Amino acid sequence: MSSPLSHPLVRTFLSSVERQTAALPAAWREELLEDLREEIAAALADAPAEGPADAPAAEPMADPVAGGGSADGDERVRQVLDWIGTPEEIAADALAEESGSIPPEPENVGGTWLTLGLAVLPVPLCLVPGVGIPLGLAAALGALVRLWRSAPWARREKRQATLFVLSPLVTVPVPAVVLSLAFDGISAPAFVVSLLVALILPVVGAVRLARSAARLRERSGQGVSSRSTRTPYGGRTTV
Repeated sequence: MSSPLSHPLVRTFLSSVERQTAALPAAWREELLEDLREEIAAALADAPAEGPADAPAAEPMADPVAGGGSADGDERVRQVLDWIGTPEEIAADALAEESGSIPPEPENVGGTWLTLGLAVLPVPLCLVPGVGIPLGLAAALGALVRLWRSAPWARREKRQATLFVLSPLVTVPVPAVVLSLAFDGISAPAFVVSLLVALILPVVGAVRLARSAARLRERSGQGVSSRSTRTPYGGRTTV
């Protein structure tokens, strides 16, 4: 009996994965390919025979996973490879993991809005007499912690959002100095104006993150509505 890995479809599949993961370190790529070989061999070996349970025993067929096997054997291999995933999907996941930029995942709306609320609160909190600045710094810290622990945004978006959250540290003093020079000293209205100007960037950042999270939830919802569960030999089961 030939090895399942000798089937032309399997060889083509593994070659495609190897080609598309060429950017990975050699050791990592070989480990990925070895895992795939073991998974394919196990799935083909454990796959149940098709047909009703009470059907009479059929005559032995040629090895279905050997090169040049039967049409049923080819279909069996295709089902296993489809269950494992396409070479493009496997390569994309491996490259994303290697680069540290794991694709974002949707989270609940409440968690997203809590993060965005904390991101824009530091500037308004500065208006609270006495404890405004400590409260603002605490809100900014909470926003950054939640931002980097949250799933809906890619690493690039998180870096940009961090700059937006911290931007008032620069944008508050600059308008305040300009206004104080223009009006011979900083007044309460001038300070409020400088805070409003400083609020622009955090709000812009929060709006962008909200839209990104909403698009991700929308795409995820569309995918779930038509998603199917892959099984090695049961075809596809809609969930």
